[in-house]
Amino acid sequence: MAEADTIQPVFVDLLPQPLEPGMLYISVHYKTMAHLCCCGCGSRVITPLSPTGWSLIYNGKEVSLRPSIGNWSLPCRSHYWIRKNRIEWAESWSQDRVSAGFNRDVAVKRRYYQDQAREPSPPAEEPADTEAASPQLREDRSRIRKWFSRLLS
Repeated sequence: MAEADTIQPVFVDLLPQPLEPGMLYISVHYKTMAHLCCCGCGSRVITPLSPTGWSLIYNGKEVSLRPSIGNWSLPCRSHYWIRKNRIEWAESWSQDRVSAGFNRDVAVKRRYYQDQAREPSPPAEEPADTEAASPQLREDRSRIRKWFSRLLS
């Protein structure tokens, strides 16, 4: 199989079996993404979405991921960015650089989750008095709730 130069986003609830080449499967519900390695080796690459992992930018047509995909545990050791559905190949890293990056990621995750444990939960907001709200405001709120329901389902 040849190296890919593009990838197409496919939003799914569950990741399909098998994965198809050139497709980036995105499960918002399970906060994870999967694709076959873009070098063409056929290895499955899983990228979890999280505040300390990968983030996804979707403009309604194209996707970009941050940070880069470094497949250091695969035999191919491929390294690339996904930017606006395009594969941008990056330099290979030495094992020392991979280890330093792994240690940095572990430290970032540790700090993030320690900070989350220390922060108190925000106080619950008082529910809006929808009876006192204008008919237009009630209609707008209803439309927004329906839109969010469709977006999240």
